[in-house]
Amino acid sequence: MSVWSKTWTWIDGQWLEGNPPVMGPRTHAAWQGTSVFDGARYFDGVMPDLDLHCARANDSARALAMNPTMEVGKMVELVQEGIKKFEPDEKIYIKPMYWAEYDGSAVINCDPDSTRFMMCLFEAPMAPEGTTTTATSTSFRRPTMECMPVNAKAGCLYPNNARTVVEAKSKGFDTAVVCDMIGNVAELSASNIFMVKDGVVHTPVPNGTFLNGLTRQRTIKLLRQAGYTVMERTISYAELLQADELFSTGNYNKVVPVSRIDDHEPGIGPISQKARELYFEFAFSNS
Repeated sequence: MSVWSKTWTWIDGQWLEGNPPVMGPRTHAAWQGTSVFDGARYFDGVMPDLDLHCARANDSARALAMNPTMEVGKMVELVQEGIKKFEPDEKIYIKPMYWAEYDGSAVINCDPDSTRFMMCLFEAPMAPEGTTTTATSTSFRRPTMECMPVNAKAGCLYPNNARTVVEAKSKGFDTAVVCDMIGNVAELSASNIFMVKDGVVHTPVPNGTFLNGLTRQRTIKLLRQAGYTVMERTISYAELLQADELFSTGNYNKVVPVSRIDDHEPGIGPISQKARELYFEFAFSNS
């Protein structure tokens, strides 16, 4: 039995089922890390902000000195084609990917014109209404632009994210609050974080250490349009422990309340619920 969920991948003009081998031991991305991806979602007949996710895939490729080869409109067409291979009620993760195939002038850099593209779609259930997550601190930090390509959704960043999750789970929590190099809150292990205090929504200002998520940006816009004050600013970990509410945003599960952080249990608050409600209203009204 396959360990992979139902998966279809477009590469080199054809759709392949399962997990096709696409890289060899000499592929630059396989041993030097030059790969990027993005993640959108299909659920209940909608694919919110798909074009923005596809555009960011191209931006990420450029950030790693690759030349993207696929126009956004063509990516969207591929997704619309590939979705037909799944049942209408299946929840799908949409993953455009670029990677470098050949070495550049030195082994450590890639040949930017050897960029390859594929569109991978796979079944991935979404967290149902009422789901919450728990968080704690981690000894690991988010890097800066001087250290890593944090302006891209690059595969090479994710081992660091993964070890924050491993540490959090060893302490009995689902995810970690990851700080930047000087100790201010950046994000959760794999999603952006928001806090609510006295009716005002606060979230870390993008400072070049974490990806300014598309779901994050959409949620901020929707909350402001609904009349809420959203402040992007520097936030300390201690403030999270005094928050009235906490919630996360990310492509995988969209908007999810953080019901516990260390010994503090804010539960599921009204603004967290409203943020989730607003997001899904947007998703279905723009289908």
